[in-house]
Amino acid sequence: MSEHWVNSVRAEYTSSGVRHVEGGWPKDINMSDPEATQRYRRKIEKDDAYIHAVMHLGHSMEHNILQNNAVDMYETYCTELPTIPPVENSGCHTVNVYREPEGRRPIRSLSWQADGGAKLAVAHADIELTRNSRSPQYSYIWDIENANAPELVIKPPQPLLDLIYNPRDPHLIIGGMMNGQVGWWDTRKGGDPAGVCPPHVAHRDIARNVLFINSKIGAEFFSASPDGVVKWWDTRNMSEPTDSMIIDIVKSVTDTQCIDNAIGISALEYEPTIPTRFMVGTETGLVIGGNRKGKNSVEKLPTKYEAHLGPVYALQRNPTFVKNFLTVGDWTARVWSEDCRESAILWTYSHRTKLTDGAWNPIRFSLMLVTQWDGCLSCWDLLRRRSAPLVTAQLCDEPLLRLRPHEGGLLVACGSSKGTVYLAELSENLGTADKNDKQLLTHVLDRENKRERILEARMRELRLKMRQGGNQGEPAVENDPTANDKDLEEATTEYMQTINELQAQQKTET
Repeated sequence: MSEHWVNSVRAEYTSSGVRHVEGGWPKDINMSDPEATQRYRRKIEKDDAYIHAVMHLGHSMEHNILQNNAVDMYETYCTELPTIPPVENSGCHTVNVYREPEGRRPIRSLSWQADGGAKLAVAHADIELTRNSRSPQYSYIWDIENANAPELVIKPPQPLLDLIYNPRDPHLIIGGMMNGQVGWWDTRKGGDPAGVCPPHVAHRDIARNVLFINSKIGAEFFSASPDGVVKWWDTRNMSEPTDSMIIDIVKSVTDTQCIDNAIGISALEYEPTIPTRFMVGTETGLVIGGNRKGKNSVEKLPTKYEAHLGPVYALQRNPTFVKNFLTVGDWTARVWSEDCRESAILWTYSHRTKLTDGAWNPIRFSLMLVTQWDGCLSCWDLLRRRSAPLVTAQLCDEPLLRLRPHEGGLLVACGSSKGTVYLAELSENLGTADKNDKQLLTHVLDRENKRERILEARMRELRLKMRQGGNQGEPAVENDPTANDKDLEEATTEYMQTINELQAQQKTET
C-alpha cells in the first residue's frame, strides 16, 4: 500500500473598504474645515483647464437635461380611455353536506333560523311509505358548523311535511304532519312537541304547508292541505283553529263554498307587510289570492291566475317588489304581476327535467334560485341575462326537492330525495346587490308589465270582435275596452313621435 498526501498552501483573505463621503480632496486640505474647502474650490474654478472642461461637457449635459424635462417619468398613460368594469366570475360550489342519521327519506321542508342564525330545520317524510310503522318519523335541526350529527332531534307523533322557524322567536318551530295535524315545538325543552291539535279538528289530508302570520306576540300561524282548506291556529290554544277558509271559487255572492268542490293546495305564501292577504298554489295549476277579512265568498278569493298545467310546487313574492311573485311548476319558472292576470310577465324556457322548487334571493332581489329533478341548482338573474341561467351547479345525482336561501344571501340549503342537505355558497356578485339594481329592476318589471297589459287589451279587443262578428249591423268599435287604456294610449303616442322624428331626420339629410 502506498501513502499519498498533499500539503496545500493556505490562502488568507481580508475585507477592507473606504468610506467615500465627498469628492477626492488633497491630503493637505481638511475636508471638515469649510473655509479650507471653499478656498480650494475658488482656486480650482480660476484654473483654465477647469473652464475648458466645463465648456466641453456643458453641451452633452444640457442635451440630457432637456431630454429628461421633456419626458414625464411619473405620467400615467391612457387615462383618457374609459374604465373597463371588472370581469365577474359567477359561481356556486358546495361547502358542506348533512346526511340523515337514520334511513334515506326525502326532504320535505327546509327552514333557517331567524335573524341570520346558523341553524337549519329539516323535515323528512316518505309519503309513499306512510303506513309503514317501522319507518322513522324524526326530523332534525342542524348546526351548519357541525355536519357530523344533528343538534336536536324533533320527535313528532307523525312524520313532518313542513317545519318552519318563528321569525320573532328563534326557539319556536311549527310543523305540519302526515295525518293532517299541526303542532309546535320549543327547542329549549327538547324534541317533544309542546302542543298538537286534536285529530278531529285537523286537516282531512296531509298538512303540507304551515306559515307564521303577522301578529302582536308572534304566536299565530296558518296551515294548508290538499283537502282544500286553510286553517288559522294559535299556539296558546291548539284545541281548535281560530278560523278556516275553503278554497272553492264561486261565481256569485249568493253561491256557497263547498268542501266537496275545494281545490287541493300545494303551495302557500304569506307577506307580513300585507297581514290580511295570502296566496295559495293549487294542484290544478292555479294561483289564488285570498283575503282573510273578506265579507263574502267572492271577496275572500278575489284573484285567480292560471299559472301552470300541473301542480304549483313553489310560490313566493319578491322581497322588494311585493306585487311580483314567482311560481314554479311543470318545467318552467314564471314571474307574475298582480296587475296582469292572464299571463306571466317573465318566464324561463321549458327545461328537459322537472323543476321542483324556487325562491328569490333575499339580498340580491333580481336573482331566482331554482332546483331541478336532475340534481342541479340554477341561478337566474333578471338584470344580467333572462334567456338562460347565469350559473347551473350540479350538486348531486339524485333529485333536489327543496331549497331555502339564507338571509345573508350567499348560502343556499338544498334538500334531495335521499335525505341529504347540500349547503351551497354563491359567489360574491350573486349574493350582493348594487346601488342601482333596484332602479334597474323597477324599469324591467314596469316595461314587461306594460307590454303584457297592452297585449291583454289587444286580446280583449279581438275577442270582442269575434263575439260581434255575426252581428254586422252593429259596429264592433262600440264598447271598445281599449278606449280608456292609458298604457295603450301612451305607447301609441310614443310610437308616433318616434316615427315623426325619423321622417324629419331623413328629410334633413336628403
